[in-house]
Amino acid sequence: MIIDSLRQEHRNIEKLLLVLERELSVFDRGERPDYQVIHAIIAYFLVYPNAYHHPQEDMVFEKLKSCDPAAAANIGDLAAEHRSGAKRLQRVAQAVESVLSDREVLRETVHGIVRDFIEHERRHIAMEERDFFPAAVRALQPQEWAEIASKLKDRKDPLFSETVEEGFDAVRRHIFQLEQEAEAERACVTHPLPASGSAAHRC
Repeated sequence: MIIDSLRQEHRNIEKLLLVLERELSVFDRGERPDYQVIHAIIAYFLVYPNAYHHPQEDMVFEKLKSCDPAAAANIGDLAAEHRSGAKRLQRVAQAVESVLSDREVLRETVHGIVRDFIEHERRHIAMEERDFFPAAVRALQPQEWAEIASKLKDRKDPLFSETVEEGFDAVRRHIFQLEQEAEAERACVTHPLPASGSAAHRC
């Protein structure tokens, strides 16, 4: 189902936001983040969510406006939200280029721009999951979903499909590392070692 795919893409986007957040924390400590990874994340948002995910959501929203105008009005201007996110992404790209070009830019300014992008994306996704997607599932009929599906572009996700595009290899490795660390933390909470356990293997 289209909504299931959109929800999965939201989970994928959150993984990228976590990686970007980690690189931002490195930057905040005065160390050098992995700019290859940051560039790849920016490129991913330009290539996939902006060019495929958001237009698909916009098509669903247009149908929702026809089927349930009140629900659509409650959600607001989704296309404007997407345009706002794209502008925030552009500011992130410009801030990163300013740093790499040794232009005069305050560390706090860069932090604010990147943090604003991360938080906006999370708020936007939360709103869609809470309000938009359930409203669409309730209001749209099979023929509406079929019409949307007939207009979708056949576009493979460059990062989360079976064949990862070369430019996103580093990001994929970072995501895998984060997932391993999260799994290890969950294991520690679920199965804490006894007090007599070896210090080298304690959580």
